[in-house]
Amino acid sequence: MSWRPASRIGLGGGPLGNLYAPLSEAMAQGALQAAWDGGIRHFDTAPFYGSGLAEQRLGRFLVGRPRDSYTLSTKVGRVLEPEAEGQGVDLTFPGRPPFVPRFDYSHDGVMRSFESSLQRLGVDRVDLLLLHDVDTVTHGAAQRESMELAMRSGLPAMQALRDAGAVRAIGLGVNECAVCLEAMQYADWDCFMVAGRYTPLEQPALDELLPACARRGVGVLAAGIFNSGILAAGAAAGGRYDYHPAPPDIVARVSRIETVCSRHGVTVTAAALQFPLAHPVVEAIVVGARSATEVAANLAMSKAVIPAQFWAELKNEGLLAADAPVPVGP
Repeated sequence: MSWRPASRIGLGGGPLGNLYAPLSEAMAQGALQAAWDGGIRHFDTAPFYGSGLAEQRLGRFLVGRPRDSYTLSTKVGRVLEPEAEGQGVDLTFPGRPPFVPRFDYSHDGVMRSFESSLQRLGVDRVDLLLLHDVDTVTHGAAQRESMELAMRSGLPAMQALRDAGAVRAIGLGVNECAVCLEAMQYADWDCFMVAGRYTPLEQPALDELLPACARRGVGVLAAGIFNSGILAAGAAAGGRYDYHPAPPDIVARVSRIETVCSRHGVTVTAAALQFPLAHPVVEAIVVGARSATEVAANLAMSKAVIPAQFWAELKNEGLLAADAPVPVGP
């Protein structure tokens, strides 16, 4: 791969856009500072995260820092438009600026989105540009139409930006493996960000996507490593799974994983942070955080000692794919 993230752990920008709850500017900047102080040098964001708020906050933090001291990814596929009067409350990003995202995978939409992101971020280039959410989870029955437009019109815009040096690498940022495999038929991509599909809870990316990426020299950023929260909150708390309340079967599986964790003195959070990085195709994990405390906790758990017997028991219990690479432990 021609591009590499500047650190093996990246900070995800969703929470910086007020994901699910308002976040003060001081808390957001504190999380960013803690990430920097902890050695995190890759930052991921998107116009969708708080209708530009996450990009603005990240841009304010990066002012004055040498551009070559970090890597930066953002996304295209949505454009922001002024909110109509009486639009209603946004429960996903409460307290966001008065703009609403509209899907646009066209050439002009990609260019418009990218140029606006540069302005919000206060930079002149982006290291990785990702086509955002062109998947069935997001679009349902309209996915085919969105994908065809993206490959016919949006992709050439992304390639042009890469050829011009405005971005170093292009890829997809999605929730599914299948759309990445399909996209490989259209272009030579540099990197895919896949959310929730390679975690201790489930590993569908292991079957086809990761081997295909290895053959094609495509890097992978593993996002959604807590599966939207259930691997951080735990089974008892009934956290989110794929952005919705976790269903009973998922809660039950997490409970079984927690039982194995307790036998080995391991936290589910530590397992979730460390597992994806054992695969040679995974370049980095991307983890969101709302505060300096959350960042510090994630960094600490990423270094926690996990015995090899823990991973072996997960596999013996059928909770982890038998052929999944695992971290080397004592």
